[in-house]
Amino acid sequence: MLSLQEYISIKLHKVDLKLTGYIKAKLEPFNIAPEQNLIMMLLWEQDGLTQSQIAAKLNKDKTNIARMASNLEQKGFITRQACPHDKRSIKLFVTEKGEDLGKKVIPVAEQFNELVSGGFTKKELEELDRLLTKISYNLD
Repeated sequence: MLSLQEYISIKLHKVDLKLTGYIKAKLEPFNIAPEQNLIMMLLWEQDGLTQSQIAAKLNKDKTNIARMASNLEQKGFITRQACPHDKRSIKLFVTEKGEDLGKKVIPVAEQFNELVSGGFTKKELEELDRLLTKISYNLD
C-alpha cells in the first residue's frame, strides 16, 4: 500500500495549492482572481473570442465562463457583444481599462512563470509538459 506522500495526486494537489495561493496574492492588488486572469490572458493574446471558445481553451464549463465574464465586465475590463451572425454566441472584447490592466498583470504572470520554471532545463520543461499531458489524458 502506498503512503500518503507517495500518491502523485496528493503531490500535484499540494503544488496546485501553492501555485494558486501565490498567484492569488500577486493578483489581488489588481482586483482580479486567478481564473479571471486566465480569461484576460486569452483575450490579451486574441481579442474577440467567444465565451464558448474560452470555455474550450480553459476546459471550463460555459456557465462558469459566462459568470466570470459578467464579473470582468462589471469591473470594466471587458465588454460582451452578441455575434452578428449568431446571436446565441457572445464575444468578449478587452476595454481600455482591460488593456491598462494587462500592462500591469502580464509582467506579473511572466515573473510567476519564471519563478515556477526556475532551475529547469528546456528539456525538463518539455518532459514535464509531456507528463502532465499524459496525466490529463489518463483522466479523460
